[in-house]
Amino acid sequence: MKHLTTDTFFNGCLKVNQNRFGYRFSIDAALLAYHVKPKPDDKILDLGTGCGIIALILAYRNPAIKIYGIELQKELAQIAALNVRENCMTGQISILCDDLRKFKLNMISGPVDLVTSNPPYRKAISGRINPNQQRAIARHEIKATLFDILESAKRLLRKSGRFITIYPSERTTDLLTQMRHAGIEPKYLRIIHSGFQTEAKLILVEGIKGGHPGMKIDSPLIIYNKDGSYTDAAEKIFLP
Repeated sequence: MKHLTTDTFFNGCLKVNQNRFGYRFSIDAALLAYHVKPKPDDKILDLGTGCGIIALILAYRNPAIKIYGIELQKELAQIAALNVRENCMTGQISILCDDLRKFKLNMISGPVDLVTSNPPYRKAISGRINPNQQRAIARHEIKATLFDILESAKRLLRKSGRFITIYPSERTTDLLTQMRHAGIEPKYLRIIHSGFQTEAKLILVEGIKGGHPGMKIDSPLIIYNKDGSYTDAAEKIFLP
């Protein structure tokens, strides 16, 4: 494939190819992957996997888990499959080019234990739409809305299975109310700030399918010190 760049993680142990001109993952994906705490032998589904970054990080840190990454955009799915091969993870990760709204359980041999998603943040009618199609679909709810993500998670999770996502703080109410409406009870929330004196930009939320009400709110996560360096808490995100 043309026009790919290659980044490395974990002291060069993980290699990630990306499209130079299309959608490229951000720190959001690393933040989400860090907060996923799978159990041994968990079966995980990553909705909208992009280049496969979340699946790759999870597989590297948890060699006993099995992960399926669903990606609608053919070129991104091809890049994700390339990343899986080049990191010798074909036994752990399967990339499927499909529409998550139509995805069937028999394609992954039954329900999963955990669903992750770094979904499009903006409504289709809000803000400037990026002229690059890959970036536009990844950032705006053009092909999949928050409702679609949650309904898919509900359909594909086993009873008491977990759903974990990262989302803009300004849409906290949208996320929490729609999770509850989908039968995925919010159980954990962490607020993320760029700096010590800045407003929150993101939230991390975990819910349980069929869970009882009652949510834990963790301490805020600050990404940058005043000098622009990563805080000690943020640096842990990039450790193997």
